Amino acid sequence: MSATSIKAEFTGHSGARLAARLDIPAGHVRAYALFAHCFTCSKDILAAKRIAAELSRAGIAVLRFDFTGLGSSEGEFASTNFSSNVADLQSAADYLRVNFAAPQILIGHSLGGAAILAVAQSIPEVRAVATIGAPADVAHVIGNFGSKIEDIERDGQAMVELAGRTFTIQKQFLDDVREKTLTQHIANMRKPLMVLHSPIDATVGIDNAATIFTAAKHPKSFVSLDKADHLLSRSEDASFAASMIAGWASRYIEADVPQGVGEREAVRVSETGEGKFQNTVHAGRHRLFADEPVSVGGLDSGPSPYDYLSAALGACTSMTLRMYADFKKLDLGRVSVEVSHSKIHAADCLECTEDELQAFGKKGSGKIDRFERVILVQGIVPEALRGKIEQIANKCPVHKTLESSSKVVTRVTGEDGMDLSSEV
Repeated sequence: MSATSIKAEFTGHSGARLAARLDIPAGHVRAYALFAHCFTCSKDILAAKRIAAELSRAGIAVLRFDFTGLGSSEGEFASTNFSSNVADLQSAADYLRVNFAAPQILIGHSLGGAAILAVAQSIPEVRAVATIGAPADVAHVIGNFGSKIEDIERDGQAMVELAGRTFTIQKQFLDDVREKTLTQHIANMRKPLMVLHSPIDATVGIDNAATIFTAAKHPKSFVSLDKADHLLSRSEDASFAASMIAGWASRYIEADVPQGVGEREAVRVSETGEGKFQNTVHAGRHRLFADEPVSVGGLDSGPSPYDYLSAALGACTSMTLRMYADFKKLDLGRVSVEVSHSKIHAADCLECTEDELQAFGKKGSGKIDRFERVILVQGIVPEALRGKIEQIANKCPVHKTLESSSKVVTRVTGEDGMDLSSEV
Protein backbone atom coordinates (compact mmCIF):
# COMPACT_ATOMS: atom_id res chain seq x y z
CA MET A 1 0.00 0.00 0.00
CA SER A 2 1.45 3.38 -0.97
CA ALA A 3 1.24 6.59 0.99
CA THR A 4 -1.98 8.38 0.13
CA SER A 5 -3.52 11.81 0.59
CA ILE A 6 -7.31 11.64 0.56
CA LYS A 7 -9.95 14.34 0.55
CA ALA A 8 -12.28 14.41 3.53
CA GLU A 9 -14.91 16.65 5.06
CA PHE A 10 -16.70 16.97 8.37
CA THR A 11 -19.18 19.26 10.08
CA GLY A 12 -17.67 22.25 11.86
CA HIS A 13 -18.91 24.14 14.91
CA SER A 14 -21.52 26.10 12.94
CA GLY A 15 -22.85 23.19 10.90
CA ALA A 16 -20.81 24.19 7.84
CA ARG A 17 -18.97 21.46 5.96
CA LEU A 18 -15.22 21.82 6.42
CA ALA A 19 -12.82 20.65 3.72
CA ALA A 20 -9.95 18.48 4.91
CA ARG A 21 -7.14 16.33 3.65
CA LEU A 22 -5.91 13.21 5.42
CA ASP A 23 -2.34 12.15 4.66
CA ILE A 24 -2.04 8.43 5.43
CA PRO A 25 1.36 6.70 5.52
CA ALA A 26 2.16 3.47 3.75
CA GLY A 27 1.69 0.42 5.95
CA HIS A 28 0.95 0.54 9.66
CA VAL A 29 -0.39 3.83 11.06
CA ARG A 30 1.31 4.49 14.39
CA ALA A 31 -0.85 7.47 15.36
CA TYR A 32 -3.02 10.30 14.02
CA ALA A 33 -2.08 13.98 14.18
CA LEU A 34 -4.22 17.10 13.78
CA PHE A 35 -2.76 20.23 12.14
CA ALA A 36 -4.13 23.77 12.61
CA HIS A 37 -3.04 26.33 10.00
CA CYS A 38 -2.16 29.99 10.48
CA PHE A 39 -4.62 32.91 10.50
CA THR A 40 -6.40 33.28 7.10
CA CYS A 41 -4.17 30.52 5.64
CA SER A 42 -5.35 27.12 4.38
CA LYS A 43 -4.62 23.44 4.82
CA ASP A 44 -2.47 23.53 1.68
CA ILE A 45 0.10 26.05 2.88
CA LEU A 46 3.67 24.80 2.34
CA ALA A 47 4.37 24.27 6.05
CA ALA A 48 1.26 22.10 6.45
CA LYS A 49 2.07 19.97 3.40
CA ARG A 50 5.70 19.47 4.38
CA ILE A 51 4.86 18.54 7.96
CA ALA A 52 2.17 16.11 6.84
CA ALA A 53 4.60 14.47 4.40
CA GLU A 54 7.36 14.13 7.02
CA LEU A 55 5.02 12.72 9.65
CA SER A 56 3.60 10.28 7.09
CA ARG A 57 7.16 9.13 6.47
CA ALA A 58 7.37 8.35 10.21
CA GLY A 59 4.14 6.34 10.10
CA ILE A 60 1.90 9.14 11.43
CA ALA A 61 -1.30 10.11 9.60
CA VAL A 62 -2.13 13.83 9.52
CA LEU A 63 -5.50 15.55 9.20
CA ARG A 64 -5.26 19.17 8.01
CA PHE A 65 -8.37 21.19 7.27
CA ASP A 66 -9.61 24.65 6.32
CA PHE A 67 -11.23 26.55 9.17
CA THR A 68 -14.79 27.82 8.63
CA GLY A 69 -14.97 30.28 5.72
CA LEU A 70 -11.43 29.65 4.50
CA GLY A 71 -10.01 27.62 1.61
CA SER A 72 -12.56 25.11 0.38
CA SER A 73 -14.63 25.07 3.57
CA GLU A 74 -18.17 26.38 3.82
CA GLY A 75 -19.33 29.19 6.12
CA GLU A 76 -18.70 32.89 6.52
CA PHE A 77 -15.21 33.86 7.67
CA ALA A 78 -16.56 37.18 9.01
CA SER A 79 -18.65 35.35 11.59
CA THR A 80 -15.69 33.34 12.92
CA ASN A 81 -13.28 34.11 15.73
CA PHE A 82 -10.68 32.41 17.89
CA SER A 83 -13.33 30.55 19.88
CA SER A 84 -14.88 29.17 16.71
CA ASN A 85 -11.45 27.98 15.54
CA VAL A 86 -11.04 26.10 18.80
CA ALA A 87 -14.51 24.60 18.31
CA ASP A 88 -13.60 23.56 14.75
CA LEU A 89 -10.52 21.79 16.10
CA GLN A 90 -12.68 19.92 18.56
CA SER A 91 -14.95 18.89 15.68
CA ALA A 92 -11.91 17.71 13.70
CA ALA A 93 -10.74 15.62 16.67
CA ASP A 94 -14.22 14.10 16.97
CA TYR A 95 -14.19 13.26 13.25
CA LEU A 96 -10.89 11.42 13.61
CA ARG A 97 -12.04 9.64 16.77
CA VAL A 98 -15.22 8.32 15.12
CA ASN A 99 -13.78 7.42 11.71
CA PHE A 100 -10.15 6.48 12.43
CA ALA A 101 -8.62 7.12 15.85
CA ALA A 102 -8.47 10.18 18.09
CA PRO A 103 -5.46 12.45 17.48
CA GLN A 104 -2.48 11.79 19.70
CA ILE A 105 -0.48 14.70 18.29
CA LEU A 106 -1.55 18.34 17.85
CA ILE A 107 0.42 20.75 15.66
CA GLY A 108 -0.45 24.42 15.22
CA HIS A 109 1.08 27.18 13.11
CA SER A 110 0.81 30.84 14.21
CA LEU A 111 -2.75 31.49 15.49
CA GLY A 112 -3.39 27.80 14.84
CA GLY A 113 -0.70 27.14 17.41
CA ALA A 114 -2.55 29.27 19.95
CA ALA A 115 -5.74 27.35 19.14
CA ILE A 116 -4.19 23.94 19.79
CA LEU A 117 -2.80 25.20 23.12
CA ALA A 118 -6.34 26.17 24.05
CA VAL A 119 -7.93 22.86 22.96
CA ALA A 120 -5.25 20.35 23.98
CA GLN A 121 -6.60 19.86 27.48
CA SER A 122 -10.03 18.98 26.05
CA ILE A 123 -8.74 16.07 23.95
CA PRO A 124 -7.68 13.40 26.45
CA GLU A 125 -6.00 11.16 23.86
CA VAL A 126 -3.42 13.82 22.94
CA ARG A 127 0.11 12.81 23.95
CA ALA A 128 2.19 15.58 22.35
CA VAL A 129 1.69 19.20 21.26
CA ALA A 130 3.87 21.27 18.89
CA THR A 131 3.56 24.97 18.03
CA ILE A 132 5.23 26.86 15.18
CA GLY A 133 5.53 30.64 15.41
CA ALA A 134 2.59 30.78 17.83
CA PRO A 135 1.60 33.94 19.74
CA ALA A 136 1.50 33.73 23.53
CA ASP A 137 -1.33 36.27 23.56
CA VAL A 138 -4.27 35.62 21.23
CA ALA A 139 -4.90 39.34 20.88
CA HIS A 140 -1.52 39.58 19.13
CA VAL A 141 -3.35 38.90 15.86
CA ILE A 142 -5.05 42.30 16.09
CA GLY A 143 -1.71 43.89 15.19
CA ASN A 144 -2.27 42.67 11.62
CA PHE A 145 -5.25 44.98 11.21
CA GLY A 146 -3.29 48.25 11.48
CA SER A 147 -5.35 51.41 11.12
CA LYS A 148 -8.47 49.37 10.41
CA ILE A 149 -8.91 48.65 14.11
CA GLU A 150 -10.58 52.02 14.67
CA ASP A 151 -12.94 51.40 11.74
CA ILE A 152 -13.90 48.01 13.14
CA GLU A 153 -14.52 49.48 16.58
CA ARG A 154 -16.60 52.34 15.15
CA ASP A 155 -18.54 50.61 12.38
CA GLY A 156 -18.76 47.07 13.74
CA GLN A 157 -16.71 45.68 10.86
CA ALA A 158 -14.20 46.63 8.18
CA MET A 159 -12.41 45.19 5.18
CA VAL A 160 -8.83 44.25 6.07
CA GLU A 161 -6.09 43.23 3.64
CA LEU A 162 -4.06 40.27 4.89
CA ALA A 163 -1.33 38.58 2.83
CA GLY A 164 -2.65 40.19 -0.36
CA ARG A 165 -6.27 39.12 0.22
CA THR A 166 -9.20 41.05 1.65
CA PHE A 167 -11.25 39.79 4.59
CA THR A 168 -14.17 41.17 6.57
CA ILE A 169 -13.28 41.45 10.25
CA GLN A 170 -16.09 42.08 12.71
CA LYS A 171 -15.94 43.67 16.15
CA GLN A 172 -16.95 40.37 17.74
CA PHE A 173 -13.59 38.99 16.56
CA LEU A 174 -11.74 41.74 18.44
CA ASP A 175 -13.84 41.21 21.56
CA ASP A 176 -13.28 37.46 21.46
CA VAL A 177 -9.48 37.50 21.13
CA ARG A 178 -9.11 40.24 23.73
CA GLU A 179 -10.79 38.16 26.40
CA LYS A 180 -8.86 34.97 25.66
CA THR A 181 -5.71 34.19 27.65
CA LEU A 182 -3.49 31.20 27.02
CA THR A 183 -1.24 31.17 30.07
CA GLN A 184 -3.59 29.09 32.20
CA HIS A 185 -4.33 26.69 29.33
CA ILE A 186 -0.59 26.15 28.81
CA ALA A 187 0.09 25.63 32.52
CA ASN A 188 -2.79 23.15 32.91
CA MET A 189 -2.15 21.27 29.66
CA ARG A 190 0.41 18.89 31.22
CA LYS A 191 1.33 17.32 27.90
CA PRO A 192 4.77 17.20 26.25
CA LEU A 193 5.27 20.45 24.33
CA MET A 194 7.64 21.45 21.54
CA VAL A 195 7.89 25.16 20.75
CA LEU A 196 9.36 25.98 17.32
CA HIS A 197 10.00 29.64 16.54
CA SER A 198 12.24 31.75 14.34
CA PRO A 199 14.37 34.37 16.12
CA ILE A 200 13.79 36.72 13.17
CA ASP A 201 10.02 36.18 12.94
CA ALA A 202 8.73 39.63 12.00
CA THR A 203 5.07 38.68 12.47
CA VAL A 204 5.12 36.97 15.87
CA GLY A 205 8.22 37.92 17.83
CA ILE A 206 10.49 35.39 19.51
CA ASP A 207 9.44 36.72 22.93
CA ASN A 208 6.15 34.86 22.42
CA ALA A 209 8.03 31.56 22.33
CA ALA A 210 9.74 32.45 25.61
CA THR A 211 6.40 33.19 27.27
CA ILE A 212 4.84 29.92 26.07
CA PHE A 213 7.89 27.90 27.08
CA THR A 214 8.03 29.46 30.54
CA ALA A 215 4.33 28.87 31.18
CA ALA A 216 4.50 25.18 30.20
CA LYS A 217 5.34 22.35 32.55
CA HIS A 218 7.99 19.78 31.71
CA PRO A 219 8.57 17.88 29.47
CA LYS A 220 9.05 20.80 27.08
CA SER A 221 11.46 21.51 24.23
CA PHE A 222 12.43 24.52 22.13
CA VAL A 223 13.71 24.49 18.55
CA SER A 224 15.05 27.63 16.91
CA LEU A 225 13.98 27.95 13.27
CA ASP A 226 17.02 30.02 12.44
CA LYS A 227 16.74 32.18 9.28
CA ALA A 228 13.10 31.16 8.69
CA ASP A 229 10.26 33.61 8.10
CA HIS A 230 6.90 33.36 9.83
CA LEU A 231 5.23 31.28 7.12
CA LEU A 232 8.23 28.95 6.62
CA SER A 233 7.98 29.89 2.96
CA ARG A 234 11.36 28.35 2.10
CA SER A 235 11.03 24.62 1.56
CA GLU A 236 14.20 23.87 3.54
CA ASP A 237 12.79 25.67 6.61
CA ALA A 238 9.47 23.82 6.39
CA SER A 239 11.30 20.51 5.95
CA PHE A 240 13.54 21.17 8.96
CA ALA A 241 10.56 21.99 11.19
CA ALA A 242 8.76 18.91 9.92
CA SER A 243 11.70 16.59 10.63
CA MET A 244 12.10 18.01 14.15
CA ILE A 245 8.43 17.45 14.96
CA ALA A 246 8.41 13.95 13.45
CA GLY A 247 11.45 12.81 15.40
CA TRP A 248 10.27 14.34 18.66
CA ALA A 249 6.66 13.13 18.41
CA SER A 250 7.80 9.56 17.76
CA ARG A 251 8.95 9.45 21.37
CA TYR A 252 5.37 9.74 22.64
CA ILE A 253 3.54 7.24 20.43
CA GLU A 254 3.72 3.49 19.92
CA ALA A 255 6.77 2.01 18.25
CA ASP A 256 6.54 1.09 14.61
CA VAL A 257 5.84 -2.50 13.61
CA PRO A 258 7.71 -4.58 11.02
CA GLN A 259 6.31 -5.10 7.55
CA GLY A 260 5.85 -8.54 6.09
CA VAL A 261 3.43 -11.38 5.51
CA GLY A 262 2.95 -13.73 8.44
CA GLU A 263 6.27 -14.47 10.11
CA ARG A 264 8.33 -13.59 7.03
CA GLU A 265 9.55 -10.03 7.26
CA ALA A 266 9.71 -8.05 4.03
CA VAL A 267 10.94 -4.67 2.86
CA ARG A 268 8.09 -2.64 1.44
CA VAL A 269 8.83 0.09 -1.11
CA SER A 270 5.96 2.36 -2.18
CA GLU A 271 5.64 5.42 -4.39
CA THR A 272 4.75 8.58 -2.50
CA GLY A 273 3.33 10.57 -5.40
CA GLU A 274 5.87 13.32 -4.71
CA GLY A 275 8.27 13.94 -7.56
CA LYS A 276 9.01 11.41 -10.25
CA PHE A 277 10.95 8.77 -8.32
CA GLN A 278 10.42 9.27 -4.58
CA ASN A 279 9.49 6.10 -2.68
CA THR A 280 9.07 5.27 0.98
CA VAL A 281 11.09 2.32 2.20
CA HIS A 282 9.70 0.45 5.21
CA ALA A 283 12.23 -2.07 6.53
CA GLY A 284 11.34 -3.63 9.84
CA ARG A 285 10.55 -0.72 12.13
CA HIS A 286 12.53 1.72 10.00
CA ARG A 287 11.09 4.15 7.45
CA LEU A 288 13.33 5.78 4.86
CA PHE A 289 13.14 7.46 1.46
CA ALA A 290 14.56 6.22 -1.83
CA ASP A 291 14.97 8.69 -4.66
CA GLU A 292 17.21 9.78 -7.51
CA PRO A 293 19.41 12.89 -7.80
CA VAL A 294 17.96 16.12 -9.15
CA SER A 295 20.22 15.75 -12.20
CA VAL A 296 18.15 12.80 -13.44
CA GLY A 297 14.73 14.15 -12.47
CA GLY A 298 14.48 13.14 -8.80
CA LEU A 299 14.08 15.19 -5.64
CA ASP A 300 17.28 13.88 -4.02
CA SER A 301 15.23 13.21 -0.88
CA GLY A 302 16.94 9.89 -0.18
CA PRO A 303 19.61 7.47 -1.40
CA SER A 304 19.28 5.96 -4.87
CA PRO A 305 18.69 2.21 -5.32
CA TYR A 306 22.38 1.67 -6.06
CA ASP A 307 23.29 3.76 -3.00
CA TYR A 308 21.24 1.32 -0.91
CA LEU A 309 23.00 -1.61 -2.62
CA SER A 310 26.39 -0.07 -1.83
CA ALA A 311 25.27 0.58 1.74
CA ALA A 312 24.24 -3.08 2.07
CA LEU A 313 27.69 -4.22 0.99
CA GLY A 314 29.45 -1.74 3.28
CA ALA A 315 27.33 -2.56 6.33
CA CYS A 316 27.62 -6.31 5.77
CA THR A 317 31.40 -5.99 5.43
CA SER A 318 31.76 -4.04 8.67
CA MET A 319 29.47 -6.42 10.58
CA THR A 320 31.28 -9.50 9.27
CA LEU A 321 34.66 -8.16 10.37
CA ARG A 322 33.29 -7.27 13.80
CA MET A 323 31.69 -10.70 14.25
CA TYR A 324 34.94 -12.44 13.28
CA ALA A 325 37.02 -10.29 15.64
CA ASP A 326 34.61 -10.89 18.52
CA PHE A 327 34.53 -14.64 17.83
CA LYS A 328 38.33 -14.80 17.84
CA LYS A 329 38.47 -12.42 20.84
CA LEU A 330 40.64 -9.98 18.90
CA ASP A 331 40.83 -6.27 19.74
CA LEU A 332 40.01 -4.77 16.34
CA GLY A 333 39.81 -0.98 15.97
CA ARG A 334 36.69 0.77 14.67
CA VAL A 335 35.86 -0.23 11.09
CA SER A 336 34.63 2.07 8.32
CA VAL A 337 33.81 0.96 4.79
CA GLU A 338 33.45 3.15 1.70
CA VAL A 339 31.73 1.63 -1.32
CA SER A 340 31.36 3.19 -4.74
CA HIS A 341 29.52 1.71 -7.72
CA SER A 342 30.06 2.10 -11.43
CA LYS A 343 29.41 0.28 -14.68
CA ILE A 344 32.49 -0.44 -16.77
CA HIS A 345 33.30 -2.32 -19.94
CA ALA A 346 34.23 -5.90 -19.13
CA ALA A 347 37.49 -5.49 -21.06
CA ASP A 348 38.46 -2.66 -18.68
CA CYS A 349 38.07 -4.79 -15.54
CA LEU A 350 41.70 -5.24 -14.54
CA GLU A 351 40.72 -7.17 -11.40
CA CYS A 352 38.53 -9.70 -13.23
CA THR A 353 39.87 -13.19 -13.92
CA GLU A 354 39.25 -15.03 -17.16
CA ASP A 355 36.86 -17.34 -15.35
CA GLU A 356 34.91 -14.38 -13.93
CA LEU A 357 34.59 -12.74 -17.33
CA GLN A 358 33.47 -16.06 -18.77
CA ALA A 359 30.87 -16.35 -15.99
CA PHE A 360 29.65 -12.86 -16.74
CA GLY A 361 29.20 -13.94 -20.34
CA LYS A 362 30.74 -10.63 -21.39
CA LYS A 363 34.32 -11.51 -22.17
CA GLY A 364 35.77 -8.61 -24.08
CA SER A 365 32.44 -6.85 -24.59
CA GLY A 366 29.46 -5.43 -22.74
CA LYS A 367 29.43 -3.81 -19.31
CA ILE A 368 29.61 -5.16 -15.78
CA ASP A 369 28.84 -3.68 -12.36
CA ARG A 370 31.95 -2.78 -10.38
CA PHE A 371 31.83 -2.11 -6.63
CA GLU A 372 34.99 -0.60 -5.19
CA ARG A 373 35.30 -1.18 -1.45
CA VAL A 374 37.78 0.61 0.82
CA ILE A 375 38.06 -0.73 4.38
CA LEU A 376 39.49 1.61 7.01
CA VAL A 377 40.44 0.38 10.47
CA GLN A 378 40.92 3.14 13.02
CA GLY A 379 43.33 2.17 15.73
CA ILE A 380 44.38 -1.41 16.44
CA VAL A 381 44.79 -4.09 13.76
CA PRO A 382 45.66 -7.34 15.58
CA GLU A 383 48.62 -9.30 14.25
CA ALA A 384 46.30 -12.26 13.65
CA LEU A 385 44.25 -10.18 11.21
CA ARG A 386 47.04 -8.55 9.23
CA GLY A 387 46.72 -9.69 5.64
CA LYS A 388 43.41 -11.45 6.34
CA ILE A 389 40.93 -8.54 6.49
CA GLU A 390 40.15 -8.65 2.78
CA GLN A 391 39.71 -12.42 2.89
CA ILE A 392 37.28 -12.15 5.83
CA ALA A 393 35.40 -9.26 4.22
CA ASN A 394 34.85 -11.37 1.11
CA LYS A 395 32.91 -13.85 3.25
CA CYS A 396 30.21 -11.28 4.01
CA PRO A 397 26.81 -12.63 2.81
CA VAL A 398 26.00 -9.57 0.69
CA HIS A 399 29.39 -9.83 -1.00
CA LYS A 400 28.67 -13.45 -1.83
CA THR A 401 25.22 -12.54 -3.13
CA LEU A 402 26.64 -9.86 -5.43
CA GLU A 403 29.35 -12.14 -6.80
CA SER A 404 27.15 -15.20 -7.26
CA SER A 405 23.98 -15.76 -9.22
CA SER A 406 20.61 -15.02 -7.64
CA LYS A 407 17.05 -15.72 -8.61
CA VAL A 408 14.40 -13.02 -8.29
CA VAL A 409 10.89 -14.48 -8.13
CA THR A 410 8.18 -11.96 -8.97
CA ARG A 411 4.44 -12.06 -8.39
CA VAL A 412 2.10 -9.25 -9.46
CA THR A 413 -1.13 -8.59 -7.56
CA GLY A 414 -3.94 -6.07 -7.75
CA GLU A 415 -5.23 -3.98 -4.88
CA ASP A 416 -7.80 -6.69 -4.14
CA GLY A 417 -5.06 -9.33 -3.91
CA MET A 418 -5.88 -10.89 -7.28
CA ASP A 419 -2.87 -12.51 -8.96
CA LEU A 420 -2.02 -10.53 -12.11
CA SER A 421 1.20 -12.37 -12.92
CA SER A 422 -0.19 -14.29 -15.88
CA GLU A 423 -0.93 -12.62 -19.17
CA VAL A 424 -4.60 -11.87 -19.79
